Amino acid sequence: MVPRLHRLLGFLLLLLLAACSASGGVRAQWMRPSYPSLTFPNHYTLVTGLRPDRHGIIHNTMWDPELGEFRLNLREAVGDGRWWGGEPAWVGAHKAGLRTATMFWPGAEAEIAGVRPDRWRVFDQSMPSLARAAQGLAWLSEPPATRPHLVTLYFDITDTAAHYYGPHSEQARQALREADAAFGHLLQGLEEQGLLGRINIIVVSDHGMAEVPAAQVMAVEDIVDPARAKVVSVGQVLGIAPLPGHEAEVEQRLLGAHPQYDCWRRTELPARWRFGRHPRVPPIVCQMHEGWDALPREYVARRAAEPVRGSHGYDPALPSMGALFIAAGPAFRQGEVLPPFDNVDVYPLLAHLLGFVPADNDGNLENLRPALQAP
Repeated sequence: MVPRLHRLLGFLLLLLLAACSASGGVRAQWMRPSYPSLTFPNHYTLVTGLRPDRHGIIHNTMWDPELGEFRLNLREAVGDGRWWGGEPAWVGAHKAGLRTATMFWPGAEAEIAGVRPDRWRVFDQSMPSLARAAQGLAWLSEPPATRPHLVTLYFDITDTAAHYYGPHSEQARQALREADAAFGHLLQGLEEQGLLGRINIIVVSDHGMAEVPAAQVMAVEDIVDPARAKVVSVGQVLGIAPLPGHEAEVEQRLLGAHPQYDCWRRTELPARWRFGRHPRVPPIVCQMHEGWDALPREYVARRAAEPVRGSHGYDPALPSMGALFIAAGPAFRQGEVLPPFDNVDVYPLLAHLLGFVPADNDGNLENLRPALQAP
């Protein structure tokens, strides 16, 4: 059986399930998120095997000259398939004649390549973790004729609590206990129905979380003058587009190392991030140092008065950004510990478990091959 969640260090706990036939267990030392280590980019990387620079969800907030603005709370944009490149696992499964169901997974609200999951829900943050797990259990408890072969569930409670109160707060621990209870409910239900040994379960997070002291927040306006550049995204990864006629001035002010952040032209970002080619990446990208946020001035005073908070979006190589990977089921060995690997490798694993031909991707199944039982 897969371990319960009481000791997990990851945030934004997710669940992927695929029907099969025996049992086992494996975990990774950690899993490296893709750059930028933000929510939507990495959720979509996990199910496409493409890095954000290839699938096009390069940030939680984006600008496209044809499509306009993308933000998490813009439901029209989130549901527009033109934003979402690549081929998510539910599309590949559909092509292979398999049924799919998703609970709040980014990308699942859009029609991609003419396909939606067979079951999907519009994101509703107010839906309790236990209710999400119960819906997953209900889907998997259906008769074989309608039961989904792939189910994805998304639990955001731990991420939300850690953002507001810090990753080491009592509120974050309580959120983790709630997620643990929901996951336990799912496992117990599967066991009672005799399904647990016939299902492969993969638990992952899309990123880690770093502590941000109250005073460590900068005003974006102190980084770049809004009269000289459009700030496309804020937080930990700043996307900046100089206004016409101000390119040289903005570059002179921003490019290079600073006490709390570093800035590059999009074509000169660190190669290990594999980022900067997609046309949605703004001309200049500034990366905040771990433990620092950059927000519009109107939010800075409020944040400075708050206690410790949590943030992600920092360099994926940092230990604090390490993500979670636990898997169990008939396809997996028992007690195997994998060395760290990149999260792009999860998609080819899903394709392997479900038996569909993977689309073009950046992952490598061989990195996870040691976790698998012999054929």
